[in-house]
Amino acid sequence: MSFPHDFTWGVASSSYQIEGAHDVDGRTPSIWDQFSRQPGKTFEGHTGDVACDHYHRWAEDVELMRQHGVQGYRFSLAWPRLLPDGTGAPNEKGLAFYDRLIDGLLAAGITPWVTLYHWDLPLSLHRRGGFLNREIVDWFADYAALVAQRYGDRVKHWMTFNEPQCTIGLGYQEGLHAPGWKLPFADCLAGAHHLLLAHGRAVQALRAGCRGPVKISIAQTSRERIPASAAAADIEAARRDYFSCTDRAMWNLSWWADAVVFGRYPEEGLQAFAADLPEIRAGDMALIAQPIDFLAYNCYSGWFVRAGANGTVEKVPGGFGPGNARGTLPWLQVAPDAAYWAARFQTERYPGLPFVFTENGVCNTDHVLLDGTVPDPQRIDFLARYLAAIRRAGAEGVPLGGYFYWSVLDNFEWSEGYKDRFGLVHVDYRTQRRTPKASFAWYRDTIRAHGANLPVLPPQTP
Repeated sequence: MSFPHDFTWGVASSSYQIEGAHDVDGRTPSIWDQFSRQPGKTFEGHTGDVACDHYHRWAEDVELMRQHGVQGYRFSLAWPRLLPDGTGAPNEKGLAFYDRLIDGLLAAGITPWVTLYHWDLPLSLHRRGGFLNREIVDWFADYAALVAQRYGDRVKHWMTFNEPQCTIGLGYQEGLHAPGWKLPFADCLAGAHHLLLAHGRAVQALRAGCRGPVKISIAQTSRERIPASAAAADIEAARRDYFSCTDRAMWNLSWWADAVVFGRYPEEGLQAFAADLPEIRAGDMALIAQPIDFLAYNCYSGWFVRAGANGTVEKVPGGFGPGNARGTLPWLQVAPDAAYWAARFQTERYPGLPFVFTENGVCNTDHVLLDGTVPDPQRIDFLARYLAAIRRAGAEGVPLGGYFYWSVLDNFEWSEGYKDRFGLVHVDYRTQRRTPKASFAWYRDTIRAHGANLPVLPPQTP
C-alpha cells in the first residue's frame, strides 16, 4: 500500500499568520509585530494585527476542518501569548485559548500537531539578544515545559521549531524576515547552534512533562534536487548536492539535520566554516541529538541537477524551461518530483524514521466569483501532482507518516503580506468571511479515498 493505513491527512497554519488579536488578553509584541510596522518590510505595509481573526473565530475554523474530513491539524503556539515577558509568569488567558482550540479539535475528531515556535519570538527576548544569546536555550526549555504540563495530556505530536533555516537565514543573515538583521556568518552559525541546543532541551522537556508517549520532531526545509535523468550518476549528483554543506548560508540541510539525527555537524561544513564556527561545548552535540520520532519536512519546489565532468555537480541550465507552472511567488516552481526525492533521499540518509510532509502548497490570486464560488484548478492540479509523487515514494518503500497542506486558510504570508493566497479556504480580510475553494472539496474527496483517486504520472525531466 502506497499510503499506510495510519497515514495522516492534514492541514497546517501558524499563530502569527492567522490568529490576529495582537494586543488582546495579555499578548505582548513579537518580533513580527515590530518588523511589520517598519516601512517597506512587508507588502503594502501589511501586518498580522488582525490576520484571519482566528483567535475569535477558531470554532468556525475547526468546524470547517471537521467538514473537510482532515485527520490532523498542525498549528503553532504564540510564545508571546503564553509568556508575555518571554519567561516568568504565564498568561492564563493565552493558555486557555489553546485549551479551547485543542479540546475543540479533539471533539471534532482532529488530532492536534503542535509546533512550539513558528517565528514569532517575544520582542522582550529579542531585546536580550534572541538566538544570539545562549540563554535562549533555557528560555525555550522553560516555555516547552510550560506547554507540556498544560497540554501534554491531550497533545501527542510535537515539533519544536519550524524551518530553522528561515529563522536564522532570512531573519538574521538576509534581513528579509523579522528581526531583519544582516549579520556576519559567524554570528548566524552561533544563532543556529543555540537554536539547535534549544531544540534538544525542548525535546527533553516535552518527554518529561507530557503524559504518556509522544512523537516529537523539528520541521526542516531546503530546496530539493531532482535528478535530471534516471541515470545512477545523475541520482548520485542530486543526492550529493542536496546534502552538500559548503555554501555560506543557512540553507544547508545537512548542517541542521545531521546534528539532530547523528549528533555531529557534517565534516564538509566543519572544514568549510572553520574560521566562523561557534563555541561548541562538551555535551552540546549530545543535547542536540535527542532522539526524534519522525522526519518533519516542509517541501515546496526544487531544481534539476546532473552529473558534470570529473565528478562535479551541475544545476541544469534553464531548469524547467520558460513558462513552467509556478505559484505567484517567483521561487515556487511547480516541481512535484521534489517531494519524491526529498522523502527518498532523507529516509536513505536518516533511516528508521517515518517521513511527514509538514507543509506543502501553492499560492495563487484566488478570489470569490460573482456566483460565490472560488475555483482554483491550478491548486487542485498541484495537489494531484505532488500527492502522486509522494504516493510513488511510498510504493517504493519510503515510510510515509503524513501530509499537511499549507495552508487551511489564506493568511498573512510574512513579508509578502496578504497578496499571495495559499489556502484551501478563501478569507475576505475585510469581512473575515470564509469561503471554501474548489480545492477544499477535492482534497476532502482525496482524504476519503485515501489517495486512490490520484493519477499515475511519469517522473519529471528537464
